[in-house]
Amino acid sequence: MCGIVGYLGKREAYPIIIKGLQRLEYRGYDSTGVALLNGELSVYKKKGKVSELRETLAEDSLTSNIGIGHTRWATHGEPNDINAHPHLSQSGKLAMIHNGIIENYDSIKTDLLKKGYSFTSETDSEVFINFIEDIYLNNDVELSEAVRLALNKVVGAYAIAIISKDDPELLIAARKGSPLVVGLGKDEFFLASDATPIIEYTNEVVYLEDQEIAIIKNRNLTIKSIEDVELTPYVQTVDMELEAIEKGGYEHFMLKEIFEQPKSIGDCLRGRLRANDGQLVLGGIHDYVNKIMNADRILIVACGTSWHAGLVAEYIFEEFCRIPVEVEYASEFRYRNPVVGEKDVLIAISQSGETADTLAAIDLAKSKGATILGVCNVVGSSIPRMTHAGSYTHAGPEIGVASTKAFTAQISVLTMMALMIAERKGTISESLLRNLLVELEAVPQKVAKALDLNPQIEYISELFKDASNFLYLGRGYNFPVALEGALKLKEISYIHAEGYPAAEMKHGPIALIDENMPVVFIATRDSSYEKIVSNIQEVKARKGRVIAIVSEGDTEVAKMAEFTIEVPQAHEALMPLISVVPLQLLSYHIAVMRGCNVDQPRNLAKSVTVE
Repeated sequence: MCGIVGYLGKREAYPIIIKGLQRLEYRGYDSTGVALLNGELSVYKKKGKVSELRETLAEDSLTSNIGIGHTRWATHGEPNDINAHPHLSQSGKLAMIHNGIIENYDSIKTDLLKKGYSFTSETDSEVFINFIEDIYLNNDVELSEAVRLALNKVVGAYAIAIISKDDPELLIAARKGSPLVVGLGKDEFFLASDATPIIEYTNEVVYLEDQEIAIIKNRNLTIKSIEDVELTPYVQTVDMELEAIEKGGYEHFMLKEIFEQPKSIGDCLRGRLRANDGQLVLGGIHDYVNKIMNADRILIVACGTSWHAGLVAEYIFEEFCRIPVEVEYASEFRYRNPVVGEKDVLIAISQSGETADTLAAIDLAKSKGATILGVCNVVGSSIPRMTHAGSYTHAGPEIGVASTKAFTAQISVLTMMALMIAERKGTISESLLRNLLVELEAVPQKVAKALDLNPQIEYISELFKDASNFLYLGRGYNFPVALEGALKLKEISYIHAEGYPAAEMKHGPIALIDENMPVVFIATRDSSYEKIVSNIQEVKARKGRVIAIVSEGDTEVAKMAEFTIEVPQAHEALMPLISVVPLQLLSYHIAVMRGCNVDQPRNLAKSVTVE
């Protein structure tokens, strides 16, 4: 949520900031703005996308060696020019950008109003910068100290960057609950919400921890805690190629990321799976294998697409490991006083590693003595730092807001985790394990074959692009796939869609079926195949329009369905990695045909770092 970019150094700041904002636009695109300092502190901001601000400023001379920029996902105050960031303090001497929510802003605002402050926006962020200024002006302290004192009094989440008219060699940043990265160059420094705007200039970064303040002054970096303890910066090297965050000839990032899945799944498996030797090694959880094996239960917490990956994992862990599993929405788990014990293992799943509700769920379970494992994609993010152990998915940067390759990478990691535990626990036969490992190793090639169906899926999309509703039905391992297919269509095409277990159709949703209702069945050959064939017949009897994802060579469903999409067959536990691909493509093509912005769908942001 919201993207932050900052620069201080010898180069022109504006081109670096505006390019960085475009790379971070997946985090929010309601409005955007920059603040630049060159004698005067100038703020330029506008409702809409980064490109609109860039066009507005195309003729302006924007010379400056220091600046901050922001692309917004609105929380407090509607998206407009006034509520856009950066925000100036009342004196006009301080400018700040802010990602997060200040929960006690109203009481702070009341106090400031009594002192004569006035506010032009509806945001908590404008209150925040004036609060800092009030401390700065009324105490004999440096600005960095005023920021520290303010941070000790605000309640909520934040990632902030501040520049001052009085000091062109000063850039201050801080974080709590929202990510912030400091990039280190030669006599220059970069700030960003993640590493994507930085890698063009440097691969040396410092990931700020919660309640840390970065003070860049006179080309030196100092890190302090909000308790005023100076800390030693931990410099890390970012392993990311510039081409990974470019479209590479594809029309949209989402399409690129769908087609990257053979590679991203292969990268996830590489070095961990040696099918010919019957070996599977996840070094990240090695020291916790016994705790997982002997767990009373496994709790999986996640949000959105990651929650669907967790549902697939529930089937896999219970079938092969014989450990009870509960899958929870992180946002519900954190607020319902759950029963958690020391023999529970919690697996937190998040593409970004920064999802606020998931982080809060980790904190809660950790306080009750549970063992916490993480599954995420972004190295250096908050979840790997908060968990006891875990595994990265190695899917590479995912820029499209609607998650695709992250989903299949998460399932790949969770499948390997479950099979590794099952082998150690002795709850899976050697022959079945070897068969599953061989099949898992073949998944990237099967996904590539499923992607060859793109022209057929594009044709089907043209026929159904004007539908008002969709129903997605699956059973067993394919039930979470039905949920994910429906979510993808909702997210990017704005068509109402629902996913259900196919057997539940008779308990309500069947009332919706008529000749105008497209019903997508995930009907690959598995232990529920005969049952789902019966469900298809029930829909056909009510004139529903059936689109079926089936196994190659299926002739039975083809007799009933209006359209069949044949995908390579695999063991049913691995089928979600393949059967989801046509649903991703279906949602993509329908959205494009409806004129939707598939990479930046309305009201959504990639990384949900606020509640």
